[in-house]
Amino acid sequence: MATAGRQYGKQSADERRAARRARMLEAGLDAFGGPQGFRGTTIEALCTAAGVSTRNLYEEFGSREALLVALHDELNERATAAVVTALAAVDPLDLHARAHAACSAYLEVMTSDRRWARVALVETVGVSPEAEAARQAAIDRFVALIELEAARLVEAGLLPDRDHHLTAVALAGALLGLVNTWRTDTAWDARVPAVADEAARLIVLALTAP
Repeated sequence: MATAGRQYGKQSADERRAARRARMLEAGLDAFGGPQGFRGTTIEALCTAAGVSTRNLYEEFGSREALLVALHDELNERATAAVVTALAAVDPLDLHARAHAACSAYLEVMTSDRRWARVALVETVGVSPEAEAARQAAIDRFVALIELEAARLVEAGLLPDRDHHLTAVALAGALLGLVNTWRTDTAWDARVPAVADEAARLIVLALTAP
C-alpha cells in the first residue's frame, strides 16, 4: 500500500486524493444543484461524473448526505469569510456602511452560482438530522454576527439598548429569502446591487427601531 507522501508519476497520494475530492465536490454541485437535485441523484451517478469508484466516495465522505453537507458548509464558510473581510474595511461606527458592505459581500458569494444557492437553501432541507444541523448552524452564525454588531453599536450609543436577538433571527431569514427569490427568478441577475441596497436599509431600520 502506498504511503501518504509516495509519488506516482507527478502526483503524490495526497495530491491524488485532493484531486478526487475536488472532482466529487464538483460532481455533487452539478447534480444536487441541478434539476434532479439531491433526491434524484444516486451514488453511482455521482461516481461516474467524478470519475471515481464508490469506494473512493465512501472513504472520503461516507455518504451522499455527507457530500451534500460538505458543499453546504463550503458555501457558508465562504460567505461568512467574505462578510467578515468586508466589515474589517468599514468604519466600525457607520451602521449603514457596515450593513451595506456585509450584504454586498454575502450576496456576491451566495449569488455567484445558482447551483450553490440551491444546495444551500433547498437541497439540505429535511434530508437528515446532520444536514438540518448544518443548515441551522449556518443560520446561527449569521444571527450571532448580527447580534455582535448590534451589541457593539449599542455600547457606542448608536443603537437602542434592547435585546436584538429576535431582530437578528428575522434579518437572517429575510436575507435567505432574498437569495432564494434571486435563485428562482433569472430576471434578478442585474439587480443584485439593488437587493444589497434594500437589505442594508432593512437592517438599519430593524436595528434602530426602539
